Amino acid sequence: MISAAIIMCGLAVHEASAEGNNRPVTPIEHVVVIIGENLAFDTLFGAYQPPPGQTIANLLSKGIIKVDGTPGPNYRKALQKVPATKGRYQVDYPDAQPYSALPRPHVLNKDGKHGVDTAMPDDLPPGPFQITRYRPYTSFAAANPVHRFFQMWQQVNAGRNDLFVWTSITSGEGSANKRDPASSTGLSSEGMGFYNMSSGDLPYFQKLARQFAISDNFHQAIMGGTMPNYYALATGGDVASFLVDGRPATPPIQQIENPEPLPGTANWYTRSGYGNGSYTACADPLQPGVSGIRDHLGRLPYRPFNDGNCAPGGYYLVNNYGAPYDPDGRRRPFSADAWMATPQTAKTIAEALSEKGIRWRWYNGGRIADGSISPDDYSSDCDPLTFSQNVMESDLKKNLAVGAQLFDDIDTELPAVAFVSPPVRLTGHPGYDTPAPFEAYVQSIVERIQARPSLWAKTAILITTDEGGGYYDSGYVQAIDFFGDGTRIPFIAVSPWARKGAVEHTYYDHVSIIKFIQRNWRLLPLSARSRDNLPNPLPGPDPYVPANRPALGDLFEMFDFQRN
Repeated sequence: MISAAIIMCGLAVHEASAEGNNRPVTPIEHVVVIIGENLAFDTLFGAYQPPPGQTIANLLSKGIIKVDGTPGPNYRKALQKVPATKGRYQVDYPDAQPYSALPRPHVLNKDGKHGVDTAMPDDLPPGPFQITRYRPYTSFAAANPVHRFFQMWQQVNAGRNDLFVWTSITSGEGSANKRDPASSTGLSSEGMGFYNMSSGDLPYFQKLARQFAISDNFHQAIMGGTMPNYYALATGGDVASFLVDGRPATPPIQQIENPEPLPGTANWYTRSGYGNGSYTACADPLQPGVSGIRDHLGRLPYRPFNDGNCAPGGYYLVNNYGAPYDPDGRRRPFSADAWMATPQTAKTIAEALSEKGIRWRWYNGGRIADGSISPDDYSSDCDPLTFSQNVMESDLKKNLAVGAQLFDDIDTELPAVAFVSPPVRLTGHPGYDTPAPFEAYVQSIVERIQARPSLWAKTAILITTDEGGGYYDSGYVQAIDFFGDGTRIPFIAVSPWARKGAVEHTYYDHVSIIKFIQRNWRLLPLSARSRDNLPNPLPGPDPYVPANRPALGDLFEMFDFQRN
């Protein structure tokens, strides 16, 4: 039976009955999904050394860094570069030259603004650097790297992973005056920082990795930020679209993203960012930015899922917007100048579980018992079911729970599936703190479940993040459709059924969590657009690259259900 995977934006499901068609196919009866925020795989596990007999693909194993975090013999593999541009938006820049040194990283100052981090050297080599050589692990308000949809396609640069710094500085995101390309974005090379497990950083996550199983090939489902990836988790990889009365429509012009560079600039987006549009009509190559991604997909040696998964006339929401419903279910009025999504009708995992009588819940740490929210701890970006008309205008919204309720439910009756979004301040999100508070939050849940042996024996706790936060990662990225995948992110499977100390290389993303739940409880794919229709990967010459692309695993490789 499978434990409910815990995700940053807590979602708990109705528990399956012990009899009949709802009985899980494995010993896992509870899946708990916990989701942190904005941390890539190499950010946390770049210097992890697995147990004997296991291999891993990270900064250390590739020789990009040495055990002490300094540049290794293959450091050049991770050099950040400045590309030759052609006056239009691109996602494939084959001609680029490395920086001589990183521009000094930025930090979040006490006034909440980004500024140069004087604790960091001004001559860092032009690749990854260990944050904790200069800043303490437990107290550091890093600047928030750029991690929007069109920018992340450029950062990955057709698999070269070498434009993280250039994109941050040139695309305009973060500037106080986006109409002025001469203004600063307030961003720099902070996304090249990583923590070092080999020198004592992330002690609890390292302990979990050695006792249970991790993946070094798990990815964010959508290029970009929090809301699209949370929504993809709830819908099996679908992307929100602009709907009027449930039908596709054209959004106001100011809400349409335009990443094409302003005349005379290399990459300063024409219209982008909060208050500047986040929709794209990706089926139309004449729309801003679309041809750059479509051209790249057209050069792949395989056919993308659903020919890119873009319906003609559809406008898709690829960056963070507010939810169309208040947390209590009240519908918010639409305005052309309000950066808020329209009610969505795509089927979610919540509906699929309820249809089969399987108990679920989505726990959000920002919800308060009196029905209100904590402004410091709640974000609708991490509450994806508040985008769903089918959930918010039905009794299903009763399963959207206060975060603290999770601990009471562990002690009494845990749902079969529980998604968990921590309080925002405990997510590890750059700009708030280091990953240490997220480690502590995860530990409090794991130990609470382990304190009940009968519950622990039939639970799987799945720990990940919503997205990489614009942090550098050295891993392979599979282009599945127009929207992603994005960079690798951490993933830990904590369960008495997890393979002890294993590092699994099968290709996964957020939808793999949905596929795990579906396989365990015999559920069908959510929709024709959802990526849970994709096959499991077949092995090929490279263990990280599915031979039958596009393909997504269902996490079963991380467990051993055969032992007595």
